[in-house]
Amino acid sequence: MGAVYALLGVGFSLTWGVMRVINISHAAFGLLGAFIAYTVLKRWGIDPVVTMVFTVPFLFVAACLIYRLVISPVARAKEVMVSSMIITFGLAIILENLILLVWGADPRLLTTSYTSKCFVLGSFYFQYSPLIGFAMAMVGVAAIYVFLKMTYTGKAVRAAWQQPDAAQLYGINLKRISMITFGLAVASAGAGGLGMALLYSFEPTSHNLWLVHLFLVVIVGGVGNVLGTAAAGLTLGLITGFSLAVLPYQWVNLVTFGLLMVILLIRPQGLFQSEV
Repeated sequence: MGAVYALLGVGFSLTWGVMRVINISHAAFGLLGAFIAYTVLKRWGIDPVVTMVFTVPFLFVAACLIYRLVISPVARAKEVMVSSMIITFGLAIILENLILLVWGADPRLLTTSYTSKCFVLGSFYFQYSPLIGFAMAMVGVAAIYVFLKMTYTGKAVRAAWQQPDAAQLYGINLKRISMITFGLAVASAGAGGLGMALLYSFEPTSHNLWLVHLFLVVIVGGVGNVLGTAAAGLTLGLITGFSLAVLPYQWVNLVTFGLLMVILLIRPQGLFQSEV
Protein backbone atom coordinates (compact mmCIF):
# COMPACT_ATOMS: atom_id res chain seq x y z
CA MET A 1 0.00 0.00 0.00
CA GLY A 2 2.83 2.35 0.82
CA ALA A 3 4.45 1.74 -2.56
CA VAL A 4 1.17 2.46 -4.36
CA TYR A 5 0.69 5.68 -2.40
CA ALA A 6 4.25 6.57 -3.40
CA LEU A 7 3.38 6.18 -7.10
CA LEU A 8 0.18 8.19 -6.69
CA GLY A 9 2.03 10.81 -4.66
CA VAL A 10 4.84 11.32 -7.17
CA GLY A 11 2.44 12.56 -9.86
CA PHE A 12 0.55 14.71 -7.38
CA SER A 13 3.86 16.17 -6.22
CA LEU A 14 5.01 16.90 -9.78
CA THR A 15 2.04 19.09 -10.71
CA TRP A 16 2.29 20.86 -7.37
CA GLY A 17 6.01 21.47 -7.74
CA VAL A 18 6.35 22.28 -11.43
CA MET A 19 3.10 24.08 -12.17
CA ARG A 20 2.03 25.24 -8.67
CA VAL A 21 -1.22 23.39 -9.47
CA ILE A 22 -2.76 21.38 -6.64
CA ASN A 23 -4.73 18.80 -8.59
CA ILE A 24 -7.62 17.72 -6.37
CA SER A 25 -8.82 15.42 -9.17
CA HIS A 26 -5.54 13.45 -9.21
CA ALA A 27 -6.89 10.52 -7.18
CA ALA A 28 -10.13 10.56 -9.20
CA PHE A 29 -8.11 9.92 -12.37
CA GLY A 30 -6.47 7.01 -10.56
CA LEU A 31 -9.91 5.65 -9.69
CA LEU A 32 -10.97 6.00 -13.32
CA GLY A 33 -7.97 3.88 -14.32
CA ALA A 34 -9.05 1.22 -11.81
CA PHE A 35 -12.61 1.10 -13.20
CA ILE A 36 -11.33 0.86 -16.77
CA ALA A 37 -9.13 -2.09 -15.79
CA TYR A 38 -12.09 -3.71 -14.03
CA THR A 39 -14.28 -3.41 -17.14
CA VAL A 40 -11.60 -4.78 -19.47
CA LEU A 41 -11.02 -7.72 -17.12
CA LYS A 42 -14.72 -8.58 -16.86
CA ARG A 43 -15.55 -8.22 -20.56
CA TRP A 44 -12.44 -9.54 -22.28
CA GLY A 45 -10.52 -11.29 -19.50
CA ILE A 46 -7.41 -9.17 -20.02
CA ASP A 47 -5.15 -9.00 -16.97
CA PRO A 48 -5.25 -5.59 -15.23
CA VAL A 49 -1.48 -5.19 -15.46
CA VAL A 50 -1.63 -5.75 -19.24
CA THR A 51 -4.43 -3.18 -19.39
CA MET A 52 -1.92 -0.48 -18.44
CA VAL A 53 -0.42 -0.75 -21.92
CA PHE A 54 -3.34 1.27 -23.29
CA THR A 55 -4.85 2.79 -20.11
CA VAL A 56 -1.75 4.81 -19.24
CA PRO A 57 -1.31 6.33 -22.76
CA PHE A 58 -5.06 7.02 -22.92
CA LEU A 59 -4.97 8.93 -19.63
CA PHE A 60 -1.85 10.81 -20.76
CA VAL A 61 -3.55 12.03 -23.94
CA ALA A 62 -6.79 12.84 -22.08
CA ALA A 63 -4.82 14.79 -19.48
CA CYS A 64 -3.03 16.82 -22.17
CA LEU A 65 -6.41 17.78 -23.64
CA ILE A 66 -7.75 18.69 -20.20
CA TYR A 67 -4.65 20.77 -19.59
CA ARG A 68 -5.25 22.73 -22.79
CA LEU A 69 -8.93 23.32 -22.07
CA VAL A 70 -9.04 23.68 -18.27
CA ILE A 71 -5.68 23.89 -16.53
CA SER A 72 -3.77 26.22 -18.86
CA PRO A 73 -6.13 29.20 -18.34
CA VAL A 74 -5.99 28.68 -14.57
CA ALA A 75 -2.17 28.55 -14.62
CA ARG A 76 -2.16 32.20 -15.64
CA ALA A 77 -4.15 33.26 -12.57
CA LYS A 78 -2.51 35.38 -9.89
CA GLU A 79 -3.32 32.85 -7.15
CA VAL A 80 -2.58 29.66 -9.07
CA MET A 81 -2.85 27.26 -6.14
CA VAL A 82 -6.23 28.50 -4.96
CA SER A 83 -7.65 28.68 -8.47
CA SER A 84 -6.31 25.24 -9.37
CA MET A 85 -7.79 23.68 -6.23
CA ILE A 86 -11.22 25.10 -7.08
CA ILE A 87 -11.20 24.06 -10.74
CA THR A 88 -9.78 20.58 -10.12
CA PHE A 89 -12.22 20.04 -7.25
CA GLY A 90 -14.97 20.57 -9.80
CA LEU A 91 -13.18 18.19 -12.18
CA ALA A 92 -13.04 15.56 -9.42
CA ILE A 93 -16.80 15.86 -8.88
CA ILE A 94 -17.39 15.48 -12.64
CA LEU A 95 -15.21 12.36 -12.77
CA GLU A 96 -16.90 10.87 -9.69
CA ASN A 97 -20.35 11.39 -11.15
CA LEU A 98 -19.22 10.06 -14.53
CA ILE A 99 -18.04 6.88 -12.78
CA LEU A 100 -21.37 6.68 -10.93
CA LEU A 101 -23.25 7.07 -14.20
CA VAL A 102 -21.26 4.40 -16.06
CA TRP A 103 -20.49 1.85 -13.32
CA GLY A 104 -23.00 2.58 -10.56
CA ALA A 105 -22.37 3.01 -6.83
CA ASP A 106 -21.59 -0.62 -5.92
CA PRO A 107 -18.08 -1.44 -4.69
CA ARG A 108 -15.92 -3.37 -7.12
CA LEU A 109 -13.12 -5.89 -6.63
CA LEU A 110 -10.48 -6.94 -9.14
CA THR A 111 -10.63 -10.73 -9.11
CA THR A 112 -7.89 -12.24 -11.26
CA SER A 113 -6.63 -15.78 -11.70
CA TYR A 114 -3.99 -15.15 -9.05
CA THR A 115 -6.09 -13.19 -6.53
CA SER A 116 -6.47 -16.11 -4.12
CA LYS A 117 -3.00 -17.52 -4.74
CA CYS A 118 0.01 -17.00 -2.49
CA PHE A 119 3.38 -18.44 -1.68
CA VAL A 120 4.72 -19.36 1.74
CA LEU A 121 8.03 -18.18 3.15
CA GLY A 122 8.55 -19.63 6.59
CA SER A 123 5.57 -18.58 8.68
CA PHE A 124 4.59 -15.77 6.27
CA TYR A 125 2.00 -15.92 3.51
CA PHE A 126 2.43 -13.56 0.56
CA GLN A 127 -0.51 -13.01 -1.77
CA TYR A 128 0.35 -12.42 -5.41
CA SER A 129 -1.97 -9.45 -5.99
CA PRO A 130 -0.38 -7.15 -3.36
CA LEU A 131 3.10 -8.21 -4.49
CA ILE A 132 2.27 -7.39 -8.12
CA GLY A 133 0.84 -4.03 -7.02
CA PHE A 134 4.01 -3.33 -5.03
CA ALA A 135 6.32 -4.29 -7.89
CA MET A 136 4.30 -2.26 -10.40
CA ALA A 137 4.39 0.81 -8.15
CA MET A 138 8.14 0.57 -7.56
CA VAL A 139 8.79 0.20 -11.30
CA GLY A 140 6.58 3.24 -11.92
CA VAL A 141 8.38 5.40 -9.36
CA ALA A 142 11.77 4.29 -10.71
CA ALA A 143 10.68 5.05 -14.29
CA ILE A 144 9.59 8.58 -13.35
CA TYR A 145 12.85 9.15 -11.48
CA VAL A 146 14.93 7.96 -14.44
CA PHE A 147 12.83 10.09 -16.80
CA LEU A 148 13.44 13.22 -14.71
CA LYS A 149 17.16 12.57 -14.23
CA MET A 150 18.28 10.99 -17.51
CA THR A 151 16.16 12.39 -20.35
CA TYR A 152 16.25 15.82 -21.98
CA THR A 153 12.52 16.37 -21.41
CA GLY A 154 12.85 15.26 -17.80
CA LYS A 155 15.70 17.69 -17.23
CA ALA A 156 13.54 20.40 -18.82
CA VAL A 157 10.80 19.58 -16.31
CA ARG A 158 13.26 19.93 -13.42
CA ALA A 159 14.58 23.19 -14.86
CA ALA A 160 11.02 24.50 -15.17
CA TRP A 161 10.33 24.02 -11.47
CA GLN A 162 13.75 25.17 -10.25
CA GLN A 163 14.44 28.21 -12.46
CA PRO A 164 11.50 28.89 -14.81
CA ASP A 165 12.87 32.21 -16.10
CA ALA A 166 16.31 30.76 -16.84
CA ALA A 167 14.68 27.73 -18.46
CA GLN A 168 12.82 29.99 -20.87
CA LEU A 169 16.06 31.78 -21.76
CA TYR A 170 17.49 28.39 -22.77
CA GLY A 171 14.57 27.79 -25.12
CA ILE A 172 12.36 25.59 -22.92
CA ASN A 173 8.67 26.00 -23.71
CA LEU A 174 7.08 26.20 -20.26
CA LYS A 175 3.55 25.61 -21.55
CA ARG A 176 4.60 22.46 -23.35
CA ILE A 177 6.58 21.22 -20.35
CA SER A 178 3.64 21.93 -18.04
CA MET A 179 1.33 19.95 -20.35
CA ILE A 180 3.76 17.00 -20.38
CA THR A 181 4.07 17.18 -16.60
CA PHE A 182 0.29 17.16 -16.13
CA GLY A 183 -0.08 14.29 -18.58
CA LEU A 184 2.67 12.29 -16.88
CA ALA A 185 1.13 12.91 -13.47
CA VAL A 186 -2.34 11.76 -14.53
CA ALA A 187 -0.91 8.71 -16.34
CA SER A 188 0.99 7.71 -13.19
CA ALA A 189 -2.25 8.22 -11.23
CA GLY A 190 -3.93 5.69 -13.51
CA ALA A 191 -1.21 3.14 -12.74
CA GLY A 192 -1.43 3.96 -9.03
CA GLY A 193 -5.21 3.55 -9.06
CA LEU A 194 -4.80 0.11 -10.61
CA GLY A 195 -2.30 -0.72 -7.87
CA MET A 196 -4.85 0.27 -5.21
CA ALA A 197 -7.49 -1.85 -6.95
CA LEU A 198 -5.20 -4.88 -6.65
CA LEU A 199 -5.09 -4.34 -2.90
CA TYR A 200 -8.61 -3.29 -1.90
CA SER A 201 -12.16 -2.98 -3.17
CA PHE A 202 -13.02 0.41 -4.66
CA GLU A 203 -16.10 2.52 -5.35
CA PRO A 204 -16.83 5.94 -6.91
CA THR A 205 -16.02 7.81 -3.68
CA SER A 206 -12.75 5.99 -2.91
CA HIS A 207 -10.68 8.80 -4.42
CA ASN A 208 -11.56 11.10 -1.49
CA LEU A 209 -9.74 8.89 1.03
CA TRP A 210 -6.84 8.39 -1.38
CA LEU A 211 -6.50 12.16 -1.78
CA VAL A 212 -6.18 12.75 1.97
CA HIS A 213 -3.29 10.30 2.12
CA LEU A 214 -1.69 11.88 -0.96
CA PHE A 215 -1.51 15.23 0.80
CA LEU A 216 0.15 13.51 3.74
CA VAL A 217 2.70 11.75 1.51
CA VAL A 218 3.64 14.87 -0.45
CA ILE A 219 3.88 17.15 2.58
CA VAL A 220 6.09 14.70 4.46
CA GLY A 221 8.15 13.75 1.39
CA GLY A 222 8.69 17.28 0.09
CA VAL A 223 6.94 18.86 -2.87
CA GLY A 224 8.63 17.83 -6.12
CA ASN A 225 10.96 15.37 -4.39
CA VAL A 226 10.45 12.01 -6.12
CA LEU A 227 12.57 9.91 -3.77
CA GLY A 228 11.26 11.77 -0.72
CA THR A 229 7.67 11.16 -1.82
CA ALA A 230 8.43 7.49 -2.42
CA ALA A 231 10.02 7.18 1.04
CA ALA A 232 7.06 8.96 2.64
CA GLY A 233 4.63 6.64 0.87
CA LEU A 234 6.48 3.56 2.09
CA THR A 235 6.61 5.02 5.59
CA LEU A 236 2.85 5.62 5.52
CA GLY A 237 2.30 2.02 4.45
CA LEU A 238 4.48 0.69 7.25
CA ILE A 239 2.82 2.85 9.91
CA THR A 240 -0.66 1.86 8.69
CA GLY A 241 0.27 -1.82 8.50
CA PHE A 242 1.75 -1.97 11.99
CA SER A 243 -1.16 0.06 13.39
CA LEU A 244 -3.68 -2.36 11.87
CA ALA A 245 -1.77 -5.24 13.44
CA VAL A 246 -2.00 -3.95 17.01
CA LEU A 247 -4.88 -1.43 17.08
CA PRO A 248 -8.60 -1.39 16.20
CA TYR A 249 -9.28 -0.10 12.68
CA GLN A 250 -10.89 3.14 13.89
CA TRP A 251 -7.62 4.14 15.60
CA VAL A 252 -5.43 3.77 12.51
CA ASN A 253 -6.11 7.18 10.95
CA LEU A 254 -5.77 8.83 14.36
CA VAL A 255 -2.27 7.36 14.75
CA THR A 256 -1.29 8.15 11.15
CA PHE A 257 -2.35 11.79 11.16
CA GLY A 258 -1.24 12.27 14.75
CA LEU A 259 2.27 11.31 13.66
CA LEU A 260 1.95 13.74 10.75
CA MET A 261 1.19 16.55 13.18
CA VAL A 262 4.22 15.63 15.29
CA ILE A 263 6.46 15.53 12.20
CA LEU A 264 5.26 18.94 11.02
CA LEU A 265 5.74 20.43 14.49
CA ILE A 266 9.35 19.21 14.51
CA ARG A 267 10.08 19.76 10.80
CA PRO A 268 7.51 22.10 9.17
CA GLN A 269 9.25 21.62 5.80
CA GLY A 270 8.71 17.84 5.97
CA LEU A 271 11.22 15.05 6.41
CA PHE A 272 12.80 15.65 3.02
CA GLN A 273 13.75 18.87 1.28
CA SER A 274 11.43 20.09 -1.46
CA GLU A 275 13.04 20.33 -4.88
CA VAL A 276 10.99 23.28 -6.10
